[in-house]
Amino acid sequence: MSYETPQIDAIEPKLFRQLLGCFPTGVAVVTTTTADGRPAGLTCNSFSSVSLEPPLVLFSLRKASSLLPTFVEAGTFSINILSQSQDVLSGRFASSKIADKFEGVAWRKGPLGTPLIDDCLASFECTVYARHEAGDHEIFIGEVKHMTPGSPDHALVFYKGAYMMLAESLRKLVLDGQLGTNDMDEAYRSLYGTLLRLACVRASEEEVDAIERAVDQIEQHQGEKALPQRIEAMASFFSSIALAGHNEALQLMARTMTAVLRERMALVIPAHPRPDVFPLRRKVVERLRARDADGAAAALDEFITVLRANETGQ
Repeated sequence: MSYETPQIDAIEPKLFRQLLGCFPTGVAVVTTTTADGRPAGLTCNSFSSVSLEPPLVLFSLRKASSLLPTFVEAGTFSINILSQSQDVLSGRFASSKIADKFEGVAWRKGPLGTPLIDDCLASFECTVYARHEAGDHEIFIGEVKHMTPGSPDHALVFYKGAYMMLAESLRKLVLDGQLGTNDMDEAYRSLYGTLLRLACVRASEEEVDAIERAVDQIEQHQGEKALPQRIEAMASFFSSIALAGHNEALQLMARTMTAVLRERMALVIPAHPRPDVFPLRRKVVERLRARDADGAAAALDEFITVLRANETGQ
């Protein structure tokens, strides 16, 4: 008896990231000190415990990160676990546009000399126990030498591209009917119309291709049982537009809108297939690819208008 080897599709990077986002993670700021004594740090959600004896933790850092040599040379680092009220700090230390991440941030030196951020849930000061290369990242395993309990607040949690406490609040607003369709449509027109105009100037062809692939996915998942895939494809469509606009503040707003979209499609809107709007999504991509800012925004407006003319699906 012979067996056919099942075909395994190649891992698509964007989908890989989306599916990894299904696992909620805490958020931490990993800090260290430069050779000339300046504090340095970045936002991280790859923190994990490793061992109790000895007490080991880890985080991973992109090899392309400008801070990789600093962490390697320092030999020490701190993990500062953020509370839900420190989402601004998370954004600050994740931004590539802020040169001095510590400006205006309350912090102190720990016993090992690494920066400890005030009001975190907990801080762990470590020496580097081991380093391992892993694909496009470097894994740092640290031996905890000093730890500090902190704020009794709840943790800041990241889930599917949004902070979880925010997503939970939005879910309640959606279920309570406090986010009306007209208000949501106006918000989508304003936010994504602006992002499309920016994308017409700033987006690469690869980013436009990503938007078109999301449209392909929406059209492929039209069965009644394909609602979860259709929701993710719709979220990817709007997320890809946000990324193509290259504006971090608007991207943050777009992540909030994407969280609302998921809840509305799953819980409020009867999301039946809507092949009548297929050409309108395509028109958005066509106008974007032609770098027609007014045309792309107008196509989005037309898409939303037709979609809402019969509130029975997506």
